[in-house]
Amino acid sequence: MKAIGFHAPSPIDAPEALVDLELPKPAPTGRDLLVAIKAISVNPVDVKVRASRTPPAGEAAVIGWDAAGIVEAVGPEVTLFQPGDAVFYAGDITRPGSNAEFQLVDERIVGKKPASLSFPEAAGLPLTAITAWELLFDRLGATKDSTGALLVIGGAGGVGSILIQLARKLTGLTVIATASRPETRDWVRDLGAHHVVDHSGDLVAQVAATGAGPVGLIAALTNTADHFPALVEILAPQGRIGVIDDPPVLDVLPLKRKAGSLHWEFMFARPMYQTPDILEQHRLLNAVADLVDAGDLRSTVTEVITPINAANLKRAHAALESGKTRGKIVLEGF
Repeated sequence: MKAIGFHAPSPIDAPEALVDLELPKPAPTGRDLLVAIKAISVNPVDVKVRASRTPPAGEAAVIGWDAAGIVEAVGPEVTLFQPGDAVFYAGDITRPGSNAEFQLVDERIVGKKPASLSFPEAAGLPLTAITAWELLFDRLGATKDSTGALLVIGGAGGVGSILIQLARKLTGLTVIATASRPETRDWVRDLGAHHVVDHSGDLVAQVAATGAGPVGLIAALTNTADHFPALVEILAPQGRIGVIDDPPVLDVLPLKRKAGSLHWEFMFARPMYQTPDILEQHRLLNAVADLVDAGDLRSTVTEVITPINAANLKRAHAALESGKTRGKIVLEGF
């Protein structure tokens, strides 16, 4: 089968950063699905792993953690899907990724593809939707009855774009999103943010000026270390901060005086550790599909590149590394 991978970690402008490969087609066992990949998208985790992972000598690493496709075959213990089903998922960071014609994935972290979306539109959703859902509901503890304000740092990124929509549709929270450029400010407003503030300015003053009231929940999606002192000041007493990026150091002691709490979201934790609640990712992806098909949630894909090959995937990685993307970049078709 065709695949894209690398033999050593490299900067994206290196010729060997991502290369076209021919690999054996895998066969499903246990609860695995064999999925014929129709479209994939890129995420910051792809960039981080490509630049840091060293495969075993003589082997290539195939990464990628967003896909939509069709189930081609199933393992003997599969109960949720059958061949021919259209699916979408983010996968497991400890297994070969979706940058290949075929991929094995545990059915418990797979959802039905939204019927109203194309494969490229669907491929842009899983990782960001799982991350946003788990962050909002499992880590920050939001419910449909939640009120007060939610501050989203990095509202125009992949996760922020979904998080804003989920908060607006499924909670009573007032959403304050950060964005610094005219086009990203328009983007987050269009997604449903009640207020938009500029994270390159004085966050404390700007959030206060919205008049949105106490900020009990903060989703820190990017540059958390730079913003953390301001976030602690903004946070309401007994509030929660949820983090998804990788700050080198955080001084959390100032949270003590507010009885504030810090929560990390890592959507790969359930599949990595085969947690007893691993099936929750299947359920939440199905819930996301239902929201999409009902017109209550939209895909955030802003660019589709064809076909899926090393040259085009390098282009997508380079765009992501620029830090200036809006929404999701997707590749379609081998």
